[in-house]
Amino acid sequence: MNRFKSQARHDHKSNASRLSRRRFLGVMGATAAFTIIPRAVLGGEGQTAPSDKTTLACIGMGGQGHVDLFNFLQNGEVQVVAVCDVNREGGGYISWDWMQGKDQKLGGREPARRLVDEHYTKQKGVGEYRACRAYADYRELLEREDVDAVVVATPDHTHAVVTMAALAKRKHVYCEKPLAYTVGETRQVTEAARRAGVATQLGNQGQATEEARLTQEIILDGAIGAVRQVHVVLGPRFWDPPAGAGRPPETPPVPEGLDWDLWLGPAPARPYHPAYHPWRWRDWWDFGTGPLGDMGCHILSTVFKALKLQYPVSVEATCPQIGPEVYPRSFKVQYEFPAREGMPPVTLTWHDSGFTPPRPEDLEPGRSIQSPIYVGDKGTMMNYLIIPETKRKAYGQAPKVLPRSPGQYHEWVNACRGGAPAGSDFTRHSGLLTETPLIGNIAMRVGKKLLWDGPNMKITNDPAANRYLQREYRNGWTL
Repeated sequence: MNRFKSQARHDHKSNASRLSRRRFLGVMGATAAFTIIPRAVLGGEGQTAPSDKTTLACIGMGGQGHVDLFNFLQNGEVQVVAVCDVNREGGGYISWDWMQGKDQKLGGREPARRLVDEHYTKQKGVGEYRACRAYADYRELLEREDVDAVVVATPDHTHAVVTMAALAKRKHVYCEKPLAYTVGETRQVTEAARRAGVATQLGNQGQATEEARLTQEIILDGAIGAVRQVHVVLGPRFWDPPAGAGRPPETPPVPEGLDWDLWLGPAPARPYHPAYHPWRWRDWWDFGTGPLGDMGCHILSTVFKALKLQYPVSVEATCPQIGPEVYPRSFKVQYEFPAREGMPPVTLTWHDSGFTPPRPEDLEPGRSIQSPIYVGDKGTMMNYLIIPETKRKAYGQAPKVLPRSPGQYHEWVNACRGGAPAGSDFTRHSGLLTETPLIGNIAMRVGKKLLWDGPNMKITNDPAANRYLQREYRNGWTL
């Protein structure tokens, strides 16, 4: 057995024994308002008692942060004890599927705290429940010894600093995608997770689906032969891009309750503007990772697993327009991957708004293109369906050889509690996965084909482009 893994496992057990008491004391302190704790709170038959639950804190309480919180509240093995956001409370957040579709809703730490308190009050039936505490600064929250695990759902530019701080405290981490803002940050977070030996998971929920397993099993079965091309297609976003190509000239006052300096974190100092927060930070080079970073870790995860991809050896981007402040909305990025594990080299092309892949020859007239498209020596598959329909029916089903997932969130909770690593664990999958769209963003910036030495984290044909592998942090911020 690897010495480090063995030691990490031993340390984890030791930490667990120490944590059991401190967690109990923390929960007791938080619920001191109850002079008598009913059995319903302590856990009945078939229920997990609070002292045995994984204590969880959620950092970043916008739309996706609330989606994550809502899902973890449904898990009986988890106790949410803290929430954190630089905004006390504010509107304008897009809620995704957070119970009411893509409505504009309230976000921030206080709405999240209320959601937790109301959930546990209703669940326990013991009157008002006040175990959840709200924080503005994640660093203060991470000082709590009674927090076992954290969810990081902040904007992209702060993923790495928050995650690294949590790993330094040996806390399990669930981080929304992408894992970090730069390739260099991603590599450091991946190695820190390896050293910490804790349970990790990236928020790319599609990797846990049945469709992801079916795709992998069809390719493993050789149904379409050796795959040599993959095309990913992504159309327009449902939100509007920023108006104009430059920074907004206005400097409106910072909304009450929002710590703007803390929101900026390691990013360059910029005056507050609603064009950045909430929500639209994704489009800005300073704060987001653009359309490719936003969706790449979702869509490419199954491609990576099915084709056993590692580092690409080259990447080239085509952008009709690109500016110094805002990511392009129309682009194409092409990656070349070498042969690996008996599989031939493969070309992976990302077609974003304004670009379309060649129509598969086997696709029936009138049928729309679905993504990803896998082009093999013996056939073609769109998503997890072989085309044409007659060929799919003749093939039937691939043998079920992969274990099924209990769900994205359950995977991580199980790993936190000593189970198998989650499907998008930082060190086994999502660290390498995240680097791929981020190196594509660099190709957009420089406008030329880049040769990539992944293991040594170096662009070999354009030394000047290596500066984009890292970013310079504002004074007072380090990783």
